[in-house]
Parts: sequence; C-alpha cells; structure tokens
Amino acid sequence: MPELPEVEALRSFVAERVVGREIARVQAVAISALKTYDPPVGALEGRTVGAVVRWGKFLDLEAGGLHLVVHLARAGWLRWRESMPAEPAKPSPRNPLALRVRLEGGGGFDLTEAGSRKGLAVYVVRDVGEVPGVARLGPDPLGAGFGVTEFAALLRGERRQLKGVLRDQSVLAGVGNAYSDEVLHAARMSPFKLASSLTEEEAARLFEALGGTLREAVERSRGLAAGELKAEKKLGMRVHGRTGLPCPVCGDTVREVSFADSSLQYCPTCQTGGKPLADRRLSRLLK
Repeated sequence: MPELPEVEALRSFVAERVVGREIARVQAVAISALKTYDPPVGALEGRTVGAVVRWGKFLDLEAGGLHLVVHLARAGWLRWRESMPAEPAKPSPRNPLALRVRLEGGGGFDLTEAGSRKGLAVYVVRDVGEVPGVARLGPDPLGAGFGVTEFAALLRGERRQLKGVLRDQSVLAGVGNAYSDEVLHAARMSPFKLASSLTEEEAARLFEALGGTLREAVERSRGLAAGELKAEKKLGMRVHGRTGLPCPVCGDTVREVSFADSSLQYCPTCQTGGKPLADRRLSRLLK
C-alpha cells in the first residue's frame, strides 16, 4: 500500500503536471471505486486544478471549489499519460482501469487497481472534510506544528502495542504497515511494546526515528516518475518485506510475525533483545 512518502512524491509529481490546467473529461469506469455521487464526477469538467494536496495517504486535487480525493488502498495506482488514447476508457486484464481524467491540451491520468480485492476509493466533494477517512485523520508526522511534545502526548494512555498505534490513522496520518516496521527498527523497539510504557527518552527516540525514516523516504522518492515509486519503496526497506534476509545493521536474520491479513517484520537483535516474538498463526498450525 502506498504510504506517506509515496503519496507525497505522487502529489509532487502530479502537481507539476496538472496545476493550472483545465479538466476536460472525467470517466468513472469502475463504479465500485466511486464513493460519492453528489456532485457527480462530471461536475469537475471545465474546472481548473488549483492545487494538489496530501492528507495522510489521501491525494486531493482541488479544482474550482470541488475536490477529487483518492485513496489508493493496497493495489491502486495512478498512471500518468502524456497523451490519452482516442478510444473510450474501458478496463482490460493489462489495464484494470477505474477512473480516467483527461486534461485540456492533452495528457491526463488513469487510476487503476489490480487484483480481485478492491479497495480503491474515489470521492468528489465540496469540502475535503466530507471524506470520512480524511475527517478522522490524526496529525501529520511531518507537519510543521507536530513535535516531540505532541507525539509523547499521543502515546500517553495508549494501552496498545506500538505497531498498532503507529498504523492507526486517527493517531498519526500516513504511516502504514511498511513504515511502522521501519520506524520501530530505526528506534530499536519491539513492535509489541506498549505505547503507554515508553519513558520520556524512549518517546523522544521513537519520534526521531519516525521523522527521520519518513523524511529519508520522501527524499529518496523526490523527482521520481509515478511508475518508479513502488520499486524505490522496496529498495529502501531495511526489515519490511525482508523476512529471512540479514539485518543491514547487525546481520541477524529478519523475522516475521503473521496475522490474518498482514504481517510484520523485525530484527530480534536490534529490537527484542535477541528473543523471537511469538507468531500466533504459526503456533496454531503446529498444534
């Protein structure tokens, strides 16, 4: 799933190409992706894009008082086209198209979603606060007014494990499964450690790892074309998605804990005092 760094890079990429340009046509191909109906997608046509903004993992194109807000979910993506095909937009196995936006003067972009599990969400609203996922977002970890004091206050009273807290969009906007693994590895903390148990020093260390990891990822992605962002994300990972490989810091083997619909990766030496964490799913299989 694209997270804060990829969506921020995508925002910059799209903004350079659409701000100041008029939307010629919007075609909703996969109706299941469209979550709002008033205003209709056609209301965007003829309006000029004024800004492209990121809200957590959401991308927001503001055009003449309306907002086209997109959440890419796990398998969604934005594909830029310098020129649009003349034939009508329709999905195919090679191009699982959900929405097409054509701009005056040529070019535009497709929103696509691979696989059978659909989660891509598209909204057309007058106020971005009308999008439920945006309305419930917590602070942006790279926001100008978000510091270690505010971060420590969020953790205080959280009787949940750090992994879950970091992924909760109502606590922090934009961090998901991959970067929560990376942040915890950089902070040298167990994903199962209770957030409320952190000392002042530990909270400061985690805050430093959070900002450092995300800023580094944003910088790596800066200037890349939309089609290159997924590959760059994988290359930058130290533990996430690297089960069985050596930790780049200490050389220990990266391990995994599996859940029903996701998994986490960590380094025992760096994060858990050398002790492997219990993998409940594996334990059930062994019974």
